[in-house]
Amino acid sequence: MKEVKVCLIGSGRAGMIHGHNFAGSVPGGRIIAVCDPLKTVAEEAAKELGIDLFYQDYKEVLKNSEVDAVIIACPTKFHKEIAVAAAEAGKHIFCEKPMAMDETECDEMIEAARKHKVKLQIGFMRRFDESFQEAKKMIEAGEIGEIVSVKSHTRGPSKPKEWMYDISVSNGPLGEVCSHDIDTVRWFTGSEISSLYAVGGNYRNKEIAEQYPDFYDNVIMSVEFENGMQGVVEGAQYVQYGYDARVEILGTEGVISLGDIHEKKVITCTKHHQVKRPTMHSWTYLFKDAYVAEDTAFVKAILEDTEVKATGYDGKMAVRIVKIGNESLKEKKVRDLS
Repeated sequence: MKEVKVCLIGSGRAGMIHGHNFAGSVPGGRIIAVCDPLKTVAEEAAKELGIDLFYQDYKEVLKNSEVDAVIIACPTKFHKEIAVAAAEAGKHIFCEKPMAMDETECDEMIEAARKHKVKLQIGFMRRFDESFQEAKKMIEAGEIGEIVSVKSHTRGPSKPKEWMYDISVSNGPLGEVCSHDIDTVRWFTGSEISSLYAVGGNYRNKEIAEQYPDFYDNVIMSVEFENGMQGVVEGAQYVQYGYDARVEILGTEGVISLGDIHEKKVITCTKHHQVKRPTMHSWTYLFKDAYVAEDTAFVKAILEDTEVKATGYDGKMAVRIVKIGNESLKEKKVRDLS
């Protein structure tokens, strides 16, 4: 195989980022089709990506022998069904986070990929960010001594969509917002979480509190790792001031800080003695290069038959922590995972 031909399944914001990447920015990879249940959406997405082929049913995609791999970027509840079917059809799989609704679905996806000898990569793009990779090298080189704690937070500016209020469907901000943070603290500590305690509340969407009493738009989860390191995961929705994703890695001999709340380096000073600088408006801008890097790594793993760098196991661990974190939040209890 000299080129990996992909079909995008799900043409929302995240999906179209991958679509545009495979339309010209991924060496050895090329998008040839797009799939969305709404015909007009699928047709418009194909047009935007400069291709002619579009589908409404993913099952029809899997019948196309030209398709080598699928990019699954549709709602989480459909991930397992599509991934297992893709594996059975011999298609490699890139699946956006969250990987699935629960651990059982994750196990089915992992087993299907193993059985049918196809790659399964999860969309933890932060691992492919240049700054994150540099920090990982610094940790491994011992530049800040032994790691003591890792703190990672993600705060989104937008008001949650209606379906997100139902925790049974969205898995809450821990799933929709903090999956990347959970993977980040696991990746930088190189260990699994042994215990956790989560607290949260609905502070910015109180008008839906009666209909969705379990919904929370702010969460802080304190964790301890099997190797003794500590961690904090924080998530927030509808903060309005901008998109904010930052990490702090504290060692015995120093600290590493990642992320920038500012989108541009332009600073404006006025005669009113005010200083202005625009905040980051979207994750699509902050991690633009990381998305290209993870798509490129996926193609490389297929062409060279090597292990992917964000595995199904990594996806499963994030799903597991989300579930237990939600239970801790609801029960107001520390949860021991060991």
